[in-house]
Amino acid sequence: MKRQVIFLSSVLSCGVAGSWAAAQADPFQRAAPAQAAPSLRGTPAPTAAAPTPGNLTGAPNLTFGAPRSSSDGSQTRVVFDLVPGMAYTLTPTFGGLRVDVRGARVLPAVSARLGASVTEYRAGGGQVTLVTPFPLSLTEGWRASEATLAAGTRVLILDFGPTLSGGASAPLRALVRMTPTATTPDASRALTSPLNLTSPVTGPSPTGTPQTVAAQTVAAPTSVSQTALQTSAPLADQLPPGDAVPTAPRGSLPPPAPALPGQDPDKPSALAGRAPGNGQAGAALTPPRVGKNPGMTRVVLDLPPGTTYRVSPGGVGLRLDLSGVSASAQMGQDISPELRGWRYEPGADGVTVTLLTGTPLTARSGWRAQLVPPTPGSDRSRLAIDLSPALADLTPLTPRERVVATVPLLPAARGTAILAFSTSMVQPRVVIDPGHGGSDPGAVGAVVEKQVTLDVALRVRDLLRQAGVDAVLTRDSDRELNPVKNTDLVMRAAMGGPGTQLFLSIHVNAMPASNALHGYGVETWWNPNHPLSNSFAALIQKNVVAVTGAFPQGLRNNRSLAVLRNSRIPAALVEIGYTSHPVDGLNLKDTNYLDRVALGIAQGIREALVTGITAGGAVGGAGK
Repeated sequence: MKRQVIFLSSVLSCGVAGSWAAAQADPFQRAAPAQAAPSLRGTPAPTAAAPTPGNLTGAPNLTFGAPRSSSDGSQTRVVFDLVPGMAYTLTPTFGGLRVDVRGARVLPAVSARLGASVTEYRAGGGQVTLVTPFPLSLTEGWRASEATLAAGTRVLILDFGPTLSGGASAPLRALVRMTPTATTPDASRALTSPLNLTSPVTGPSPTGTPQTVAAQTVAAPTSVSQTALQTSAPLADQLPPGDAVPTAPRGSLPPPAPALPGQDPDKPSALAGRAPGNGQAGAALTPPRVGKNPGMTRVVLDLPPGTTYRVSPGGVGLRLDLSGVSASAQMGQDISPELRGWRYEPGADGVTVTLLTGTPLTARSGWRAQLVPPTPGSDRSRLAIDLSPALADLTPLTPRERVVATVPLLPAARGTAILAFSTSMVQPRVVIDPGHGGSDPGAVGAVVEKQVTLDVALRVRDLLRQAGVDAVLTRDSDRELNPVKNTDLVMRAAMGGPGTQLFLSIHVNAMPASNALHGYGVETWWNPNHPLSNSFAALIQKNVVAVTGAFPQGLRNNRSLAVLRNSRIPAALVEIGYTSHPVDGLNLKDTNYLDRVALGIAQGIREALVTGITAGGAVGGAGK
C-alpha cells in the first residue's frame, strides 16, 4: 500500500510538472525557472545553476534571431531564444532598440512589422534593430528581461509601448549601452536593404513545433551594388524657413511643428511635380538636408532645374523617383525618430530616393510635401518633405463626401401585445457626449478639450440628423450637467435610457510635458457594460482612422470609465487626438481635420445601426 501511495505521488508530481510545462508553451508569457520532479529514491535531483544574464556558456556556432511576437493594443512583445555561448548588449535610441550579438550568428532577416510598437525588424551582421514609432530612452518606451521556460530554454523578452517604462530589468542593466558600437558593413547592408516580402523565415518555437516568423530574408538591390553604398558627407547647414526650431523650456510642451512657406491646405501632399527651369544634363543631386523638430522631421531635396519627381508612399516609407538628375550611390541611417534612413540609387533615367520612416504611410497621411521656390542666388527648387506619424489627412471634404447615407427607421417600442401590431416607425436615437464642459476644461494644450469636443459633437449631430438619426447631445453649450464630477458622468450616461440605441463620448487626449512626444493618434475605449460595446468601439475606431488618416492607437478597455460603465446600452469613448503633441495638436486646430473626425464618427454610428450592433438590433432589418 505504501508503494502505491509513492507511485500515486509520482504520478501527481509528473502531472503537475506537465501542466506547468503546458502553461509555459506560450512563449509570450514570463516563466519561472524549470523545476525538477522529486526523486523516488529520496535524493534530490541536481539543479542546474541559472546562466548569467546576457552571457550563456556552452556550444558555439549557433544562431540568434527568428523572434516570436505578439501585440496587445499599443504594446508589442518580442521574444528571442538565447543560445549557449552568446553574449549581447542593448542600446535604446530615438529610433528603436539595437541588440549587438557576439558568439552567435545573427540570422539575416527583414520584416515590415512585428506589431503596433515594432514597425520594422532588421537583422544581420551581428546586429538586430527593432524599429519603434516613438523614441526610446534609458527607461522609457521599453522593457527587457530574461526568463527560463519549463523546457529549459532561456529567452530574452522585450516589451515595447509608448507608455511603457522601466527599461532593462535589474540583472540586465549592465548590458545596456547608451552609445551604440560601430555598425559593421554586413549590418549596414542588412539595415538598409529593401524588403523582400516573399520569403518568410521559419524557426522552431520553444516547444519544438515549427513556427512561421514574421521576418524576411534580405535581398540585395538590383540597381546598385551593395559595395558601392557609403555614408554621405555631413549634411549642409542651410535649411528652408521653419526647419530650425528652438528647444522648448523645461517642463513645457514641445513647440508646434513649423509650417512650410505658402503651404496650400487643399494639397498638403504633392505626389508629383517638376522643378521650374530648363533641364541640365547630368546635374548632380546633393545629399538631403534634414531639419529635426519635436515630433516631426523635415527632409529637403535641392532639385536642379527641370527635375521631375514622383512620390510613392508605402508601408514603411517614401519612394521618390527623380528624372533628369544624377547622383552617386549613398545613404544615411538613424537620422531621427521619424526618419530611420535614406538612400540614393542611381538608374538609367535618374535617381530613386528612399526615405525609410518605420511607420505606415498613405497617400495623404504620415507625410507632407511641397516644392518651395529657390533661395535668392540659387536656381535649385527645394522639395520639402515633412515626416511624422501624427500627420493626418487635412484635405477638405468635398460636398459629396460630407453626406452620410440615410439610416432606415425602426419600429416604435410598444407596451402591449395589441399595440405591437402597429406599423408606427421612429428614427433611431443615439446620444453624443462632448466630454467635459463648464468649469471642467479637460486637457489643455494646443487646444482646450471641452471646446473641441463640443465642436466635433455639433458636426456629428448635423451629419446624423441629415441621415435620419435622432442625435441627442448631453450638452450643446459650454456647461456641465452637475458640479460634482462623478454625478455629472452618471447623468451623462443616464441619458442613454430606453429607446436609445447607442452612446458615444468624444474626448481629446494628452500626455505630460516630459512625455508629450510619445502620444499621438486616435484610440477608442470600451467597458464590458454591454456585450456589443466592444464591436461598437471597433467600428468607431475603424471609420475615424479611415477618414482622417490619423495614427491608429487601437482599442482600449483596461480602465473602468464612469461614463461607460454606467451606460446600459452599447457605449464607447473616442479620443480624437493629443493636444500635447506638437503635430497632433495642430491637427486638432484644423477645421478640415475636425470635419473628417466628425464624418468618421457619423459613419461608424451608421454602420453600427444598420448592422445590428445596437441595443435593439439592426434598424429596419437593413444591411450595411
